[in-house]
Amino acid sequence: MANNLLQGKKGIIFGALDEKSIAWKTALACHEQGAQLVLTNAPVALRMGEINKLAEAVNAPVIGADVTNMDDLKKLFEGAMEHFGGKIDFVLHSIGMSLNVRKGKPYTDINYEWNQKTLDISSMSLHRVLRTAWEMDALSEWGSVVALSYIAAQRSFPDYNEMADAKALLESVARSFGYYYGNRNKVRINTISQSPTRTTAGSGVKGFDGFIEYAEKMSPLGNAPAEACANYCVFMFSDLSRYITMQNLFHDGGFSFVGVSEAIINGIEAANKGE
Repeated sequence: MANNLLQGKKGIIFGALDEKSIAWKTALACHEQGAQLVLTNAPVALRMGEINKLAEAVNAPVIGADVTNMDDLKKLFEGAMEHFGGKIDFVLHSIGMSLNVRKGKPYTDINYEWNQKTLDISSMSLHRVLRTAWEMDALSEWGSVVALSYIAAQRSFPDYNEMADAKALLESVARSFGYYYGNRNKVRINTISQSPTRTTAGSGVKGFDGFIEYAEKMSPLGNAPAEACANYCVFMFSDLSRYITMQNLFHDGGFSFVGVSEAIINGIEAANKGE
């Protein structure tokens, strides 16, 4: 439902790959609420994905950028400010990539060179984005930055592998930079810890279907769908969330605060009885 929550606001969306991605759905939701957008992704993702289809739907230019390259990020922010004719009000960081997961390396035997790339792309990229915006004074006062995370940053999940470490670092960057950006420009920086979601990237994690089924049974409200996460991002980009910063916000149907659910207990008891 469009009620112009983002009317007049301008934002950059990182990471929209295809229609399954949360970034894609967030771009659609922001556009529906009146925002103007610039879309960006890594050059290889631009070739593999369908971002031009999204760009047409939300009337936005696409500016490619490697998030590990400071020159690319500077050109992205320069291009966005030129397109908008001024500063940027919000940014969505929806970026994650694990070479060890892709190549089937277990956590106890990770390749450390690959691990460095994982952390650089999935976590320190947020620092690079924020530093670029900081040095260029590119974000408006009371601007909002959101990065997508997962509860594996706080809890152990088999097979989530090094991405758990990457998400923990991502959340730390948001807290640390949030302090400085809040003091200087009232810019707020938060992470959203989303339910396991059937995205192209998420589906690459071993045992992902089991993750989703378990979370569904544990969550009083059920797993939060990507569309609901997109709406939450809209709220976080709007003026309604002006005094929320440096937080990791769980958007998971209650999963994060349930010790064990009746559905899980019933399932275990039924299995023990051989049913």
